[in-house]
Amino acid sequence: MAQQQQISLPAKLINGGIAGMVGVTCVFPIDLAKTRLQNQRSGQQIYKNMMDCLVKTVKSEGYFGMYRGAAVNLTLVTPEKAIKLAANDFFRHMLSKDGGKLTVFKEMLAGCCAGMCQVIVTTPMEMLKIQLQDAGRIAAQQRVMPAVVTTLKMGRASAVLSRSYNTVPGPQAMRTSAIQITRELLRTKGVTGLYRGLGATLMRDIPFSVVYFPLFAHVHQLGQHSSDDPSVPFYWSFLSGCLAGSIAAVAVSPCDVVKTRLQSLRKGTNEETYSGVVDCIRKILRKEGPGAFLKGATCRALVIAPLFGIAQVVYFVGVGEFLLGYTPYNICSA
Repeated sequence: MAQQQQISLPAKLINGGIAGMVGVTCVFPIDLAKTRLQNQRSGQQIYKNMMDCLVKTVKSEGYFGMYRGAAVNLTLVTPEKAIKLAANDFFRHMLSKDGGKLTVFKEMLAGCCAGMCQVIVTTPMEMLKIQLQDAGRIAAQQRVMPAVVTTLKMGRASAVLSRSYNTVPGPQAMRTSAIQITRELLRTKGVTGLYRGLGATLMRDIPFSVVYFPLFAHVHQLGQHSSDDPSVPFYWSFLSGCLAGSIAAVAVSPCDVVKTRLQSLRKGTNEETYSGVVDCIRKILRKEGPGAFLKGATCRALVIAPLFGIAQVVYFVGVGEFLLGYTPYNICSA
């Protein structure tokens, strides 16, 4: 077991990357529904719930409409998940150098540091993904209320960003890519344009990691065969990741709503803009009530649970170790 704990950083990065790609492929449609549910305002609902959102998305945008923005996630989720999982292991190792058992506080501290590290990739990834995911909601709202013209409330209007929300029916409707949006943001806003909502992302990801990693470690430990044989079945790793992930996801759901609202550049009919985190919280409370902070919470739990369950299975089974020539865990006893 001690030998297995000292696996190389490249193996950890490979595990995190593979886990992220597999997980995102499985749950991305639910993540799209979460974004659209979080962004719609009270009294202007286009979607009743997650299933209603997915059904309407397929009808209006086709099957692959549910995967709009998936390319961004699949590209950036590898470094994002790799940094998150590897950083947590690194800080746990650094905090346990004295040979003693990690206290809950140290486990939370390691998770906090991991959350701070991942936002380097998470913020621009979420920024681009949200623009592409929410485009269908804006288009649907435009069809419902065609007389009202949506506006781009981010300063000077951008033709590239406008095309990503094109609501003109027919074959001439143009769609833009994440690369085009990136170029336009860099041209008009600079690098800071990609890091819009950084504070809200930190506000979400740090508490998530603080809750998730210690909770996972303790639940995972319950699956050990015995004190003499600390190995854990792979299915227990999956269940531990699912449980810890769903609890942490719901716990920080209000922060995720704030982040999504702040990072959405395009606003629909009568949708207000926000100057920052505090302004966003204040306006949501005043206009929509406390319940608005839990919009998409079920979707988020359904996304995060299998995503981190899969991540922990890949991580603990040792796919990266196998690819690098190390002896992997046995899938039946890992």
